Amino acid sequence: MKKTILLLYITLSIAQIGLSQERKISRGGKNYDNLAFIKAIDIYERVAEKGYKSADIFKKLGNSYYFNANYENAAKWYKELIKLKDETTEPEYYFRYAQSLKALKNYGEADQMMQSFYDAKKSDNRAQLFDEQREYLEVIKFQSGRYRIEPFPLNSEYSDFAPSFYQKNLVFSSARDTGTFSRYKHSWNDQPFLDLYGTPLDENSIGASKFSKTLNTRYHESTTAFTKDGSTVYFTRSNYSNGKYRKDSKGINKLKIYRATINNGEWQNVTELPFNGDEFSTAHPALNPEETKLYFASDREGSLGLSDIYVVDINNDGSFSEPKNLGPDVNTEGRETFPFVSTEGNLYLSSDGHPGLGGLDVFAYKLNGASSGKIFNVGEPINSSEDDFTFIIDDTTKEGYFASNRDGGKGNDDIYILVETSPLKEKCDRSVTGVVTDKYTKLPIAEAEVIVIDENNKVVTSVFTDGSGNYKVSIDCTQGQFIRVQKRGYLTKESFVDATFKEEDLVLNFELELDTITAGIGDDLTKILGLKPIYFDLNKSKIRGDAEIELAKVIAVMEHYPNLKIDVRSHTDSRANDRYNLKLSERRAKSTIAFIVKNGIDASRITGRGYGETQLINTCENGVKCSEEEHELNRRSEFVIVQ
Repeated sequence: MKKTILLLYITLSIAQIGLSQERKISRGGKNYDNLAFIKAIDIYERVAEKGYKSADIFKKLGNSYYFNANYENAAKWYKELIKLKDETTEPEYYFRYAQSLKALKNYGEADQMMQSFYDAKKSDNRAQLFDEQREYLEVIKFQSGRYRIEPFPLNSEYSDFAPSFYQKNLVFSSARDTGTFSRYKHSWNDQPFLDLYGTPLDENSIGASKFSKTLNTRYHESTTAFTKDGSTVYFTRSNYSNGKYRKDSKGINKLKIYRATINNGEWQNVTELPFNGDEFSTAHPALNPEETKLYFASDREGSLGLSDIYVVDINNDGSFSEPKNLGPDVNTEGRETFPFVSTEGNLYLSSDGHPGLGGLDVFAYKLNGASSGKIFNVGEPINSSEDDFTFIIDDTTKEGYFASNRDGGKGNDDIYILVETSPLKEKCDRSVTGVVTDKYTKLPIAEAEVIVIDENNKVVTSVFTDGSGNYKVSIDCTQGQFIRVQKRGYLTKESFVDATFKEEDLVLNFELELDTITAGIGDDLTKILGLKPIYFDLNKSKIRGDAEIELAKVIAVMEHYPNLKIDVRSHTDSRANDRYNLKLSERRAKSTIAFIVKNGIDASRITGRGYGETQLINTCENGVKCSEEEHELNRRSEFVIVQ
């Protein structure tokens, strides 16, 4: 009876808990759909912590943390999702889990998740980039160490990011509250809304103040781009103008880019740009040096991922062309955002789609020059396992700023001062030199062609040896390369050089064998064929496995030349007494002959005898201390042509 009551109590309790959790999930779903992640996290987490397992809960919990850059908790809930092995789990969650693990510097497990992502969605640009750049950590290490960084002294305990050069000032976005009244807070991350702040770029600056009463509103303002004359600013703001706060069809307020001009020290004529939209975000403007193009990020229709980098032309009359997506060289199915164009034509952006250290990494995309169209991770210390973004630099002074939410900061996001100490490494050149010689005469071979071939079997470059057989080529140290040497009348030879990610010189010599062998009576096939010695184990006469391969070459020659006759001459080392060694060598000669005859060569074509230790090829005579390797050189067989 007690068991029945207890069972009934448990059943009712489970039912009540189930109904309670469903109500909480419903409330969490409403908050989640409205991007009010802080409220959603609280509701979903209370449910999950009580053991209520659901792929939908784990996805939304993971996403709530992921999109607020709390990667430790994101990893916790994505792990629970993956453990469910739910076949309906989208491949995107393997990617987000991998990114979260990278933020925790768990690169091994992150790569396993990226492999799962690749297996599930090979067509995704991010999966292809992972497959093509398996050694991405080495690539990033190669670029690292080119900057000195230090915290910006005016960081607050809130979010500070989006630095921008303006005349002799630095303008940035901040969630700090410098007013006397309580600031509005956004339920997405429970932070005050962002405003624009400014501070002079000099050593005497002691604080930051709100940049403009006209540009700042009660909602978000961030990322600015100023014209060189300081008369025009492009900036990001929530979809709010003329006192109207607009939302899309799902009730979400999107971001837009606005333009304003200055008159008598006051910013006026705030207008939104014509390529904005209420149903998508357009944000983070950046001007090219000529101020003829405006780059920005957007998730509009036609984007490859969560946000892409776009560009528009700025016409002479102030109008704009249609937005153009920069395409798959820059954009992935992930996030590409926060563009900045330096005076040298480098487009800096942040991305979590290209291989990186975790979260958003800063990349440099070459808009012109020899490396045009290539994208590079700028490496540490700019990039970390957390989010690193809003990178700007003055190419003249090599000084700049960026933001990050890495550990050790003062607030949620912090601005850092940077100094570039060496330029971007657009290529990794490794010099390879060597000499090509004849294997037997040891003479140099002139006019031999040395070809560099990449791992896709594509010829990169080729040179010819000089009169002394010397060559020199340059290879890409970030990729494995084949170096092939060929010369008419010789067998082609090839060597593979691994990627080292170090610009260190390599010496690589080649010995070529003639493709036609000329031999006469008294010549040793061992030397003519370049055979490895037919070694025997100590005090043994049995043919070793490595020796069988070399004997097969002798057999092949005798099969090809049916009139060829040879004399097998077997030798021992000096250990043991002379009489014993002579008998041992006789047994070895007989073993060698027997092996050749057993494999199809007529016994009348082969003779042989043992010479014991009477013909040593080094100084390891009786009583001389030698290494095992030195003694082994004397335990050999020769194949001398007698007809």
